[in-house]
Amino acid sequence: MAKAIHAMIRVLDEQRSVEFYDKAFGLKVSSRLDFPSFTLTYLRNPEADFEIELTVNKDRTEPYAQGEAYGHVAFVVDDLAAEHARFQSLGLNPLDIKEFAPDGKLIARFFFVQDPDGYKYEVLQRHGHYQ
Repeated sequence: MAKAIHAMIRVLDEQRSVEFYDKAFGLKVSSRLDFPSFTLTYLRNPEADFEIELTVNKDRTEPYAQGEAYGHVAFVVDDLAAEHARFQSLGLNPLDIKEFAPDGKLIARFFFVQDPDGYKYEVLQRHGHYQ
């Protein structure tokens, strides 16, 4: 069976992105591979082996276009309201908490936040399917 190991995103400013992911999700640099034309920086936290791979193309000076295909990466937390307040206190500009409850049955409570390059991340309350 295949195991998911990372999601790669292209970023313009490595340090700015590393700081965002540390503040927002507690992701720390686990490995960094520097090549002449690009750098790969891998971020993870103790909660999982899954990593975010930041790719920095050294000749890039303009922000990347997000395109229509990218959706989001999701993180689950035990206390969504506390996490939302923490994001606000850090100036990370999370969107409001939303509930998805068709027919009155709660499926998910969540909010979204964007990283410095505009990539979207969903933060979900641990509940039901989202463990």
